This record gives sequence, C-alpha cells and structure tokens, in this order.
Amino acid sequence: MTTPIRLRNVTKRFGAVEVIRDLDLDIEPGQFTVFVGPSGCGKSTLLRMIAGLETISDGDLLIGGQRMNDTPASKRGIAMVFQSYALYPHMSVRKNLAFGLETMRMSRAEIDRRVNAAAETLQITQLLERRPKALSGGQRQRVAIGRSIVRDPDIFLFDEPLSNLDAELRVQMRVEISKLHERLGNTMIYVTHDQVEAMTMADRIVVLKGGQVMQAGTPLELYNSPANRFVAGFIGSPKMNFLDATASEAGIDVAGQRLDGIAARPAPGRLTFGIRPEHVEIGSGGGGASLGEARVDLVEHLGGTTVLYAVTPSGESLNVVAPGQQGIRTGDVLPLRLDPANAHVFAEDGSALRRSA
Repeated sequence: MTTPIRLRNVTKRFGAVEVIRDLDLDIEPGQFTVFVGPSGCGKSTLLRMIAGLETISDGDLLIGGQRMNDTPASKRGIAMVFQSYALYPHMSVRKNLAFGLETMRMSRAEIDRRVNAAAETLQITQLLERRPKALSGGQRQRVAIGRSIVRDPDIFLFDEPLSNLDAELRVQMRVEISKLHERLGNTMIYVTHDQVEAMTMADRIVVLKGGQVMQAGTPLELYNSPANRFVAGFIGSPKMNFLDATASEAGIDVAGQRLDGIAARPAPGRLTFGIRPEHVEIGSGGGGASLGEARVDLVEHLGGTTVLYAVTPSGESLNVVAPGQQGIRTGDVLPLRLDPANAHVFAEDGSALRRSA
C-alpha cells in the first residue's frame, strides 16, 4: 500500500542561501518519521520538497523508485495537513471533506463512501452537518486530517499540525494521530519543533540542524546514544546537563571530582561531560560516582517528580529530576552522585566519545 521515499544528495537554495545541504535520507514504507529541530533548521522546507510545493535545487527525490523532482504535487500520491486548518467556513464538515473529491469528478457513491469512512475513523460522524465555526480546535484539526484521508494517499505529510492547540488538546491529538497511523499503516512524515511530540509519536526521528541531518534513529536510540552534543541537548526534557571536563592519564575530572568507570580513556585534553537530569541522584551513599555538592537555586514541585535547578561550586548549572515529592528548599546544598553507565562524553568538536549502554 505504501512506498519508500529516498532523498539523494538533496540541496535547496533560496538565492545564495542553502537551507538544505547535500542531504541523504531513507524513509521506509509504513514508517512514522518525525523531522525535528530548532526554528530555521529546514524541516518544513524538506517536507515541502517531498510534497512538491518547493523545487529541489540539486539531488533526487525518489518515491517508489521513481524520480519525482519534476512530478506535480497532485501526481505524487501525497496528502498534506498544515498548521492552519484552512477549512471552507461556508461549507459543512461533510462538504469540506467531499470538496476535493468532487473536483476530481469522482462518483457521488464513492465520495459518500470515503467521507463516511473517514468520519468514522476520526470519530466526527456526528459533526458532518456542522460548519467549522461550530467546532473546537481539536475537531477542526480532525476535519483537516479527514480531508487528507478521503484522498486515500500512500503518504501523509504533517507540518506542525498541533501548534494552534492548547496543551491538553495537543496531548489528545498526538495520541489520536498515532492511533490513526496504527489503523491505516500509511507512511507518515511529521514536522515539529517539540521533541516531546517526536519522542512519543515517531518510529524514527530525524534531527536537523542548519539543513543537515545530525542523527536519525528510533527515539530511544537518540535518547540513549546521541551521536553528538547537539542531539544530546535537543532530545530529552529537561535537557541534558553539560559540564566542563578534563581527561588525563589518570582519568576524567568533572566538577572537581575524579569519575571512574566513565569510558575507555580518551586522549588527554578538554571534554564535555553529559548526564541527564533524571540520571543524577541525591545522596552520598550507595553505589555510583560522586559529583560533589551543588546548591539548589530553584525547586519545581510537579507532584510525581521534583525538578531541582542547582549550581556546582565552580558555577556551572546542574539540573536534577528527583522522583516523588522532595522536601528540598532553595539554598539547600546537596551531595550528588550518578551511575557511570548513564554518562556521556563529548569531544571539543561536539562528537560523542562514549554512548551509554
């Protein structure tokens, strides 16, 4: 039902500015792939090139083995859902869903079959006679997705579709889109700047920076084994702690502490040590390696967890996610430790020297 997508040495220029640079990427049939990265990294431009809404300056786009660079968007077997719902306000939901099929001169029986099937899939059958102004934001987004489903495409493209929704609706809709993928089995490519959406929805995440792929892999591959400091800092919330470190023949020194068991000895010199906030433990007893002491500057009580924003004696920031409800206050000085198996070490160029097991 679905087809593979291959990008080979793809470059996109706007004048003299390269926004995508010599990019290679494979997206397998039926895969839910998420493009994620900071604003301006090229993720939406890449999506629009796959859709046929932007031309490709150099390189090749292959869909199902066929070169698609010059194929019109309407002939690519792709449907796209945008950030704005773009519904026709004077039309009912039923008419919004059917309009594209009517312009294709499809039979009325087939249009009705597709509209009713899409409405049932998205649980909006009871809304078919309403107009968009009578719908909530989440309902409007379902209609926008339904307008793509009725076309029966091989590939769905989503360009930050949940950005206009409030926090609760975002959570609900990302669950519904994930379930939709499970039911339909189509290839889906989803663009977001929200790494939580990427982690919870994707089969495979592609992290972009400056028009280049920093790393592509499953959510847990990127979380456990980031290829570089950028990916390590982008994936995970709160973000990974980065501390200055020094390697010598004797070992690695971090925050004034000699940490053993971190990695095979790197070459002597400056390094960056990384540890996720949820992997820092409070206390001086037990196993693991000591990180010394840190002063708490701010405490966030979230009920199930407590987030501590602390500062080491050398003035470096160190965040801690502690389980449960902690009786810790601003100004407390806490001993901290970690399991060396969860540590990461990065070279001066940002590349990972060690990835956690």
